[in-house]
Amino acid sequence: MNLKQLNDLSCHRVDSYLKNSLTEYSPADALHEAMLYSLFNGGKRVRPMLVYATAQIFGLITPLTDACAAAIEAIHAYSLVHDDLPAMDDDNLRRGKPTCHIQFDEATAILAGDALQTFAFEMLSNTALEQATSQLQLIQTLSKASGRNGMVTGQMIDLASVNQNIDRKTLETMHLHKTGALIRASIQMGAISAHCNDHDAFKALDDYALAIGLAFQVQDDILDITSDTQTLGKQQFSDADANKPTYPKLIGLEASKKLVIDLHQQANEKIQLFGEKGQPLVELANYIIHRNH
Repeated sequence: MNLKQLNDLSCHRVDSYLKNSLTEYSPADALHEAMLYSLFNGGKRVRPMLVYATAQIFGLITPLTDACAAAIEAIHAYSLVHDDLPAMDDDNLRRGKPTCHIQFDEATAILAGDALQTFAFEMLSNTALEQATSQLQLIQTLSKASGRNGMVTGQMIDLASVNQNIDRKTLETMHLHKTGALIRASIQMGAISAHCNDHDAFKALDDYALAIGLAFQVQDDILDITSDTQTLGKQQFSDADANKPTYPKLIGLEASKKLVIDLHQQANEKIQLFGEKGQPLVELANYIIHRNH
């Protein structure tokens, strides 16, 4: 399976699962519209692709895998809606479109983010999946990655670091939580959904996820400088204008580019264990470091 095939499969399956799960609820029509807007505004579906690419290493893709991919995308969408708010990053553009609080209003955006977060766990806990033990493990994995032990702490470090001089270790800690935690969870949940019980396989996948999670954010830092607003789908230099800590600011642009290459190599070394079955993860790592938005 090449990257295009993986992307086509992932987008079709996760989009269908999200649409079928997010049924209309008449007392909350405006909320429903804002949730749909945030879920289907042109996202690359990288995290669902990681879920599916991992699951297919160990067996068939199942409705439990779909639920994982949809849940991780719902959490990702909620995090972006809240990130863009005036009290957070105060962004007006996301993927070339008005951010949720601009398209609707600030209160609706806050509530849409709240609803997307709980929607993720609604999908994972659906009794129709009939795999209670695995579902509980998946809920624990995603809640840890998205909460105080993961993404939210990364966001807190990020906000607290504006206009501050932080060291490289703190910057890495921030990114491993803010971006890396959900990427690690995507890999872990894909493996759990396929009932992988191989400790060595889990360790190799987690090492891969740690490397590409950090590479993803370093590449984002680079693109904030080297790309343009139209390509990025958001304002160029938004991090620099907000005086936020980034890898290029701390270690320089060329050193940041080298770090991405080194992390890419580390990731691909870890995935060699899986041979041809691991090729989709290799291609995803290639995409992460070569993307322009």
